[in-house]
Amino acid sequence: MTFINHSSKDGIIGLLVGDAVGVPYEFLDRETIARHPAVDMIGYGTHQQPAGTWSDDGALTVALLVSLIHHPELDTIDLGRRFIQWYRQGIWAARGEVFDIGIATRKAIAHIEQDPTRPEQAGGNDEYSNGNGSLMRILPLIYKLVNKDAATRLDWITRVSSLTHRHPVSILGGLIYVEIGIQLLQSPSSTTLKQCYQQACQHINVQYADYPEIERYQRLLSGEIDQFPIEEISSSGYVVHTLEASIWVLLHTSNYREAILQAVNLGEDTDTTAAVAGGLAGIYYGYEQIPKEWLHPLARLEEMVEYCEQFDQQGE
Repeated sequence: MTFINHSSKDGIIGLLVGDAVGVPYEFLDRETIARHPAVDMIGYGTHQQPAGTWSDDGALTVALLVSLIHHPELDTIDLGRRFIQWYRQGIWAARGEVFDIGIATRKAIAHIEQDPTRPEQAGGNDEYSNGNGSLMRILPLIYKLVNKDAATRLDWITRVSSLTHRHPVSILGGLIYVEIGIQLLQSPSSTTLKQCYQQACQHINVQYADYPEIERYQRLLSGEIDQFPIEEISSSGYVVHTLEASIWVLLHTSNYREAILQAVNLGEDTDTTAAVAGGLAGIYYGYEQIPKEWLHPLARLEEMVEYCEQFDQQGE
């Protein structure tokens, strides 16, 4: 059962706002942030950017969104070209400036530039290529794949992830995230976040039981990640940690604002944890629950909402 009253701006703007709230705190450890916890959207800090500035997470999410507007059946050559436009020209960046990029993503974009005809071979596929750089930008596929079968979901997520991250652990992280997002889209509004999460875990444990790397996500897929104490939740850039931390904060908070601030206050990769959590929080709570004082300073808000509307029209 699919509920069609969801707008992609719930998740997309939810991600962009979360990213922007996290940007000033990136790389600060939990103890440092605890002395001056995040309580609002601010500017400057780590990257010296004005309030409302999203990072590479948001930019590459928008690049995927716009690529899918122009190529609804997925064209990874076009997507690779848009990644290059972002990195070299600042297109899709919040304010036309690239101030943050992961090592794996930078290497992958260089590979795409060298051979733009095979972008799906660009991403690293070794054990050390399992940062969160593909998870952070995969959210538009939640909306594209909600009515697709499991094989199509796996194919699209693998292809999109592989532009920067080809290792099965990274691909599986994207799969889990998309499946949880789809569960949120398909569940009645009376369903709790915990119920949506546990239902998604049950489906994933059956659907991807033969996936060897699923053991990496055992804590998350137990359906009880919220039972782990905060001391056992890492917010590093490792894709497994980011996914665990993001779901943990959703299950420990009761509205969009709380989820984003909790994600940021975990420290370290604050922009990505808040972006990944923010996308799902936006889907669950809705655009109207994103604080207006966080929307007002968000870079290019009207343009981003317009992109979301164009994207949504494809499904009508």
